Amino acid sequence: MAGTLTKFSKAMGQISSKTSNFVAPARLSQRRSYAAQRVVAKNAVVEMDGDEMTRIIWARIKEKLIFPYVKIESLYYDLGLPHRDATDDQVTIDAANAILKHNVGIKCATITPDEARMEEFKLKKMWLSPNGTIRNILGGTVFREPIICKTIPRLVPGWSKAIIIGRHAFGDQYKATDIVVPGPGKVELVFTPQSGGEKQRMEVYDFKGPGVAIGMFNTDESIKAFAHSSLQLALQEKWPLYLSTKNTVLKKYDGRFKDIFQEIYERDYKEQFEAAKIWYEHRLI
Repeated sequence: MAGTLTKFSKAMGQISSKTSNFVAPARLSQRRSYAAQRVVAKNAVVEMDGDEMTRIIWARIKEKLIFPYVKIESLYYDLGLPHRDATDDQVTIDAANAILKHNVGIKCATITPDEARMEEFKLKKMWLSPNGTIRNILGGTVFREPIICKTIPRLVPGWSKAIIIGRHAFGDQYKATDIVVPGPGKVELVFTPQSGGEKQRMEVYDFKGPGVAIGMFNTDESIKAFAHSSLQLALQEKWPLYLSTKNTVLKKYDGRFKDIFQEIYERDYKEQFEAAKIWYEHRLI
C-alpha cells in the first residue's frame, strides 16, 4: 500500500510540474469560485468603525462572516476616538448624513470621553457621545430587539416572546445644556418669542452655594414622529404597545409625550389596533 501511495505521489508531482503554468493553487481557485457565488447587495451600507477591541472584532466579522458571502459596497467612516478628535468630530456628522442618504448604517461601540480619557488620548475637548450626535441627526426612534438563535441557549429558557424597547432618539439629555454653578445665585429659564412678544421668565432654583443645573428640550414634531414609529411597529409585530413616562412629576414635559401619543393613537390607530386585537396604554414609571 505504501509503495502504491509513493508512486501516486510521484505521478501527481510530475503532472503538477508540467502544468504549473496552467493550474492555480487549490486555495486560490476555491476563493475565486466562492467569490462568484456571493450574494450581491444592491445598495451601499454606511460602516462606522469604533474603539479598542471592537475594531479587531468587527474586522474579523467582516473578513470571516460578511465579505466572503456578501458583495456589498461599504462606505467607511472611522469613529475611533483619535480620528473623531483629529476631525473635530466632523466624521461623526458626516457618517450620520451618509446614513440619511443610504438608509442603512452599521456602527461599532465607541468611547464617549470623560476626564480620564481626555488625558489618556490627549484630546482637544471632551467630545459628545457619537450615538447622541447620530440620533439627533437621524431623529426617529431607536428600537432594541433581541436576536434569537435556535443554537444559542437563552438566559431564561422559558422566555419565548421578546420585548422590543423603543427609545426616543432626539433631544432630552443628548442635546441638553448643563453647567456647574460656581456659587450663590439664581438659575432661570427664559423663553423669548420669535414674534417679539413678552419674554417668559421662570426661576429654576435660587442657589445658596455651588451646584449643577441642566436645561433640555424636545419638539412636538419629534414626539409625533416617535409616536407614529412606535405605533406602526406595534401593528407590524401585532404586539401591544406601552408608553412609560413620569408625567406625575414632569407634568408638562412628560405630560406632553403622554398627550401627543394618546391623541395620535385615538385619531389614527385605534381602529387598526382593535382589529389586530392589540392595545396601547400609558403607564407611569
